[in-house]
Formats: sequence, structure tokens, C-alpha cells
Amino acid sequence: MKKILLGVLVTALGLLPEAKADWLNFRGPNGSGFAAGETGVPTELSPETLAWSVKLPGRGLGSPIAVGDKVIVSAASGPDQKTLHVICFSAVDGSKTWERFFRATGRTMCHQKTCVAAPTPASDGKNVYVIYSSNDLVALDLDGNPIWMRGLTLDYPNASNSLGMASSPIVVDDTLIAQVENDSESLAVGIDTMTGQNKWKLDRPKGSNWTSPTVVKAGDQTVVNLQSNKGIHGVLPATGSEIYTFSGGASGTPSSVVADGKIYVPSNGLTALEPPEKGGDMKQLWNETAQRPGTSSPLAVGDKIFTINNAGVLTSADRATGERGWRIRLKGPFSGSPVAADNGHLYIFNEAGIGQVVDLAGEEGKVVSEMDLKETILATPSISGGAVYIRSDGTLWKFGGK
Repeated sequence: MKKILLGVLVTALGLLPEAKADWLNFRGPNGSGFAAGETGVPTELSPETLAWSVKLPGRGLGSPIAVGDKVIVSAASGPDQKTLHVICFSAVDGSKTWERFFRATGRTMCHQKTCVAAPTPASDGKNVYVIYSSNDLVALDLDGNPIWMRGLTLDYPNASNSLGMASSPIVVDDTLIAQVENDSESLAVGIDTMTGQNKWKLDRPKGSNWTSPTVVKAGDQTVVNLQSNKGIHGVLPATGSEIYTFSGGASGTPSSVVADGKIYVPSNGLTALEPPEKGGDMKQLWNETAQRPGTSSPLAVGDKIFTINNAGVLTSADRATGERGWRIRLKGPFSGSPVAADNGHLYIFNEAGIGQVVDLAGEEGKVVSEMDLKETILATPSISGGAVYIRSDGTLWKFGGK
């Protein structure tokens, strides 16, 4: 009864996260990692700013997503990780709203560091779509009711990776785009969100690839960027038609980031590209070989681009020229990627579970807060409704929020 009264009171006061604060996929809006308009996020991680924490039933590397007052994560449990979970929590108090279980139909083998629930779920604000390393793909409404399920391994039996799959899907209008790329049967698919059927399928370069698609506006067209070891392919989300290419190669681990119509690609260090408005090749704006991201994807905030290398060094560079600015060493190593709020602060958690907040203002970056959560964290944080969410295999935490 107390929880019900609390929910009514919070709703009446208008304190629930607004729709504009939704974090619907890996690294939020368009895969950018930047939460525009989020100015009230706490700049200190501490027991005082911890809103709540809840236990999770199985392993997972995928970030939480936030849809209105719901926070949704995936997980996999059991000795062979064949039990697949989708769990929804209340953003207000962390109470579990619903949980659904599925049985994996595809291969669950993966490196011991990763797991079957490595990809981040995606949402269009109406439903949630979850893909697993086993290539099982499920669609649920926001009340947890199943809409459809596909075992992609049944359709593409050689689409697997002995280290595990980790690319996270993204939704554009009524199309779910997923990259299922590996050394054998490598592909990308555009799936109808209502039916679960393919709208299109593209053969992709063979090679292990854990990057996730991003979205950019090129002229009057919305284009999805598919990254691979060959470079970038820009395709129309509804048809899969290729609009532009960049054939300079790219990393298979950190994903590209989009800001103000430019694409910053982990390629030969870091390369800035401008997509053409009418199709063709992309224009290279600059390349800086010394600014090579490690596992973490780059992050664009304002007029700066930030990278973290394998030594845990955070580097600031001018987004227009690539010229390097300040550098500071963080406490690594990192598997997740940084995100930032509109309060001028960057958030990242290392593999040992130490959360770090970096003030990006001024002539030098400065770590202004640290908190040890004492659990292994390989996931990327999420930001929504004035709060930072982060998960380990066993726990989901919320810091801040109204």
C-alpha cells in the first residue's frame, strides 16, 4: 500500500521521468552517449546520492534502458546461460514490475568474460526488443506481454561467434536494425517491429564485430551507420539501401559516435567524417592516429570529442580539427563506454566497479567523484530522468533522480 501511495503522490507532483528523458538503446539518443537536456544528474556518486539498488537474477553486460517510469534490463542464467530474462523495474523505487523468461534456441557459448545477455535492449517507446548472443530476439510490450520471438540461428545457422555476440540493436521508425556479424555467416537485418519478419537482409564483411549501429541525418534522409572491419556503410533503415560508404577500415570493438551530422569513427586512430547529402563517398574531415580508443567508444560533448585508450587515459580533442587538448588518467581498465549529461560531466565505471565522474569544463578535466561498488562492471551507464543507472551481473543501481 505504501508503494502504491508513493506512486500516486509522485505522479500527482509530476516527478516521473518525462518522455524526452527516455534512454531507449545502447548509449541513448542515436547511440551518442550524450543526454541532452539532462542538467540535474548528480555530480557525486555516493551513498547519499544512491536512490536504490536491486538484485538481478543472472549475468548481463547490456545497459539498462529507460522508458517513462520503467527501467528494463536483460540477463541470462543457469550453468549454460540458456535461461533468458527480461526484467522491468520501477524507476521510482526499484520495485520489480514484471519479469519474463525464455529458453535460448541458439548457441550460448561465449568467452568467460562476456555472457549471453551482452547486447543492450532497444525500445521505440511502445515496445521493447531484446537480442542475445544466442541470436534469440524477443519483442514485448511495456507491460511484458510477448509480441513475437525469433531464433535467428534457425534462419542463419552459421551466424555465430565462439567469443560471443554483443552488438546492440537500434529502432528507427518501424524498423529494428541488428548486426549479427562474425567470421562465418555475417549479416545485418532490418526487421519489422510489428511482425518480427525481415524487411531486408544484407550480407556483411566476415569478421568478429561487436560494434553497434548509430543513426545520422544526411540531408533530408535518416541513415543508419553499420560499422565493420571494412569501414562504414550508411543504409536506409526501411529498405537497407546503401547511401554512402567509408572504406578506410574501422575497429570491431568501440562503436562510432554521431554529433551534429558528423561521424567520429575508431579508424586508424580516430577519423571524423561528414556524410554526403545525396549519396556516394563520405568526406574525411580529419584523422588523428594518436587518439585511438581502446574498448570504450568515443564520446562527443559540445565542441569536444573524448576517447579513452587501453591505458585508461581520457583525452579531449577539438571536434572540428581533431587537435588534442588535455589528458588525464582514469582508474581502469574499462569494458564499458563513457556517457555524459548536459551538466558538463562524464560518467564511467571500470571493470573493478569503481564509478568515476569527470568535470569536463575548464582547461583540464578533473575527476570530482569516485565510488567503489565492489562488483565487476563491464556495462555502460545510462542516463534518464536526472539519474545515472549502472548494472553488474548481480545488481542494478540508480544514482540521483527526482
